[in-house]
This record gives sequence, C-alpha cells and structure tokens, in this order.
Amino acid sequence: MGILSGNPQNEPMHYGEVFALWTYLAGNKGYVAGYETLINHTGDSDLKKFLEDSVQAMKQEIEQVEKILKANGIALPPAPPERPTASLESIPAGARFNDAEIAASVAKDGAAGLVACSQIMGQSIREDIGAMFGQFHMAKAQYGVRLLRIMKEKGWLIPPPLHMEIPEAIHA
Repeated sequence: MGILSGNPQNEPMHYGEVFALWTYLAGNKGYVAGYETLINHTGDSDLKKFLEDSVQAMKQEIEQVEKILKANGIALPPAPPERPTASLESIPAGARFNDAEIAASVAKDGAAGLVACSQIMGQSIREDIGAMFGQFHMAKAQYGVRLLRIMKEKGWLIPPPLHMEIPEAIHA
C-alpha cells in the first residue's frame, strides 16, 4: 500500500490543497462579514432571508474547512469581526446599497464560488476534500438558482442583449 491509499483523512495534503483550502477559508470569512453588512442595507424580505441563509451556509463551510486545516497543523487565516445589526433607516439614502445592486453582487460572488469549488475539486488528490467541495459546489448552484428566481420576480435581472431572431435555415 502506498502513502495515498487507505483512509483519505490519513493522507497528507499537497501544497495546492493547503493553499486552496486556506484561501477559500479566508475568502468565505470575508464574504460572511460583507454579507452581514449587506443584510443591514436590504429592504426586501426575500433577499434578506437569502443573505441570512447564505451566511449560515458559509459558516458551516468555514467549520468544515477549518477542521481539515487544523487536523493538518495549518494555521488559520484571520477572520474579520462580526458586523453589528443596523436598521435600514439609520443608513443615509445616498450611502445605502439598493436591493438590485446587492443581488447582482451576490450573484457574481456565487459564480466565483462555483469556479473556486470546481478548481479545488479538480486539483484535489484527497477524496474527502474533493467530495466536500463537490457538496459546496452543489449547494452554491442551488443558491444561484434561488437568487436568480428572486432577481427575476423582483425585476432586478438585467440580461445581456437577447437573441430573438433566428435566421432561416439555408438550404443547399
């Protein structure tokens, strides 16, 4: 039996896995702080609930990634402080993010998260890490569909130019 056979948790991580997990963790910690701030700016109840659910999902991901890094003796990235709750009315109108802006930004973050999860899955040689990020990927895809529906229902989705005319087939 080789060093990379048996229980994946007993296998060493390669440097790419260490870097990927560490940077993913640092990014998620930043997103949590940012989304906690955006919750204060949100007036729409559906978007607010979506953001709260997203924060909880990211906190669960953070716990899982931290567990692997700690088990492998890797120092964790620092976390920004939790953001306080503020009322929407206390934020001046000119300093407020509007709901459509928040939704578009969060949708962009979700797309970046899908790419990050795919990259980590592709470079992982430990099955447990690849499988964990496969689960994260699936959850992010489901959150993306949920946000897309909210954006469509609220009229916040700004599509690129739509291709409406289909040219007639050319018969040879």
